[in-house]
Amino acid sequence: MRLLFGLMLAAAGSVANAAGIENLKAFLQETNSGKARFAQIIVDKNLKELQRVTGTMQFQRPGKFRWEYHKPYEQTIVGDGAKLWIYDKDLNQVTVRKLDKALGNSPAALLAGNNEIERIYTLTNLGVQEGLDWLEAVPKSQENAFERIRLGFGTGGGLEAMELRDAFGQVTVIKFAGLERNPKLGPEVFRFTPPKGADIISD
Repeated sequence: MRLLFGLMLAAAGSVANAAGIENLKAFLQETNSGKARFAQIIVDKNLKELQRVTGTMQFQRPGKFRWEYHKPYEQTIVGDGAKLWIYDKDLNQVTVRKLDKALGNSPAALLAGNNEIERIYTLTNLGVQEGLDWLEAVPKSQENAFERIRLGFGTGGGLEAMELRDAFGQVTVIKFAGLERNPKLGPEVFRFTPPKGADIISD
């Protein structure tokens, strides 16, 4: 699964221990842009590691983001507000989609989308685990690529980790480092021009 991850996140309501949900809502309301480094691991249902990659992410709401995978392969995913561009350097191939169709109910709609999380996801607080306040987001639509999403917030309400589980039991774990909230990001960050000679696929 060549990580279209960059495209994922979301959530909605529960009460009880409200720390996780309150952290999420505060993060969405107070964070209009952001950038961070990340490490991403995919494991199968038997917890066997399938893939490990590192990279950087940037986003600006609404609808703009850039995820770049650096190691062990290079891939760039850009949402420019209207289109989603996925560039695989090894294949010299670019896939282009309409952004609203590509995002749908995906987690990217949380970072780069609007605040209508309760319309799309059902949220449950999970309490403190491994030093983070966790919540679980279950999509209301069966069309979502993931069965459930867990978000972990650290001291100060910063997003530090995500876990995404699909219908096959495969889990994607993302840990963020050096998250900078509300940096000034120029418009060029969210532009993408296909490299000369690249194969372009539209769907």
